Amino acid sequence: MSQKLLTKTNKNEKLFTHEQLLDLEAKYCSWGDTVHYAEKLNVFKGADGSYLYDRDGVEFLDLQMWYSAVNFGYKNKRLNAVLKKQIDILPQLACQYLHEEKIRLSAKLAQKNERTFEEKGRIHFNVGGSSALEDSLKLVRNHSGRSLVFAFMGGYHGRTLAASAITSSFRYRERFGHFGDRAMFVPYPYCFRCPYDKKRDFCDLYCLKQFEKLFETEYHSVVNKKNNKCEFVAFYAEAIQGTGGYIIPPQDYFSGLKEILDRYGILFIDDEIQMGFFRTGRFWAIEHFNITPDIIVFGKALTNGLNPISGVWAKEKLISPDVFPPGSTHATFSSNPLGTAVGLEVMKLIEESDFSISVPKKGQYFISRLKKLQRKYPQIGDVDGLGLALRMEMCGKDGYTPDRELTDKIVNLGLSGSLSAGGKRRGLILDVGGYYKNVFTIAPSFYITEKEIDLGIDLFEEALNIALRKS
Repeated sequence: MSQKLLTKTNKNEKLFTHEQLLDLEAKYCSWGDTVHYAEKLNVFKGADGSYLYDRDGVEFLDLQMWYSAVNFGYKNKRLNAVLKKQIDILPQLACQYLHEEKIRLSAKLAQKNERTFEEKGRIHFNVGGSSALEDSLKLVRNHSGRSLVFAFMGGYHGRTLAASAITSSFRYRERFGHFGDRAMFVPYPYCFRCPYDKKRDFCDLYCLKQFEKLFETEYHSVVNKKNNKCEFVAFYAEAIQGTGGYIIPPQDYFSGLKEILDRYGILFIDDEIQMGFFRTGRFWAIEHFNITPDIIVFGKALTNGLNPISGVWAKEKLISPDVFPPGSTHATFSSNPLGTAVGLEVMKLIEESDFSISVPKKGQYFISRLKKLQRKYPQIGDVDGLGLALRMEMCGKDGYTPDRELTDKIVNLGLSGSLSAGGKRRGLILDVGGYYKNVFTIAPSFYITEKEIDLGIDLFEEALNIALRKS
């Protein structure tokens, strides 16, 4: 098909070429989002399963699924049907009134956590991940009367003001003035690029010991040794760092961290916005590390990206009506019926599926293919994964020096839709993260097949070889 393909949304609207649409976008759309990170812009028109389609009908295999929001595939018939049905029953309702789906979804999430963590808690809904993060900060401050928190270097918690304050990127904050409540950022246990230049087999969790030293004397400025009270009230963490590069910590790191936090009455806040709902092979990623968080922040995949719902689960002591009464926080669309109906169906789908088996199995197959590529190309410095949260770190020929330029070339080749692996013109959707923006963070649909994984590997290798020739 020609790039001049004309698209008609309905019989009364004018036809637009690809070029006309991009011209309108350049003039009237804000560039403040991340669209213009790409070298060449495309306009997508369709989606199905693991694929996106542009206006020419070119098929793009998606290996990031909207930052892990679409775990259950595009156009999931079961979930879409629930959304369509709800539109004709109760499509809208002001959030100060109750509807059945909100109550049942809250109960399912809270009961799941009660079984997992043996802790009673409650659910509070919002819309976006950053908004739910803000709600968790309100719970933290309400509980303690204090506002200082720890967070990890490389952590990403959103781009609203308060979420930016605990996200360790000055670039996200630079334009918006002073952030008085910025977190104290602690090195994440990033073993491939250890900030202390240690080796995992011999380090004895040196990074954790360095954090513990903050509490040794009052002159480290975080604790009053006379009453053991810390001025920091919470630690915000992603069990598996998302935007930071899908970094997986040593198995015993979080249990050691939690022991230190409990010693000083510091809450542990688990950000599961990317990793929740079986992305790692468990319902919550934190379950791999055998600790109980005080608050869990979630979103994205709860509705498979349909009419989004986010939220927090908090222990009863933090969120009971006695301590967090009506009006403590509110958002107009926070528990909208369309989102809660789909969320309830997602929970049912999870209960009826074997994701605890299928996700790790597919992840292991994907890792085996990535490691085979790694043995072939020294530019692939690190490959790791947990479930279907996978990472591939691009480097120079030494296998270690970060190579962002090579990474960007591969991304843009994928977005060009000009690859030919598999016998026809195709594209490849990849997401980039990592401290040096040189890590492919791979989060495919849970229903991806081995044949599609093989296709993804072939498309990636084709793009990598083209990029290397151009270097």
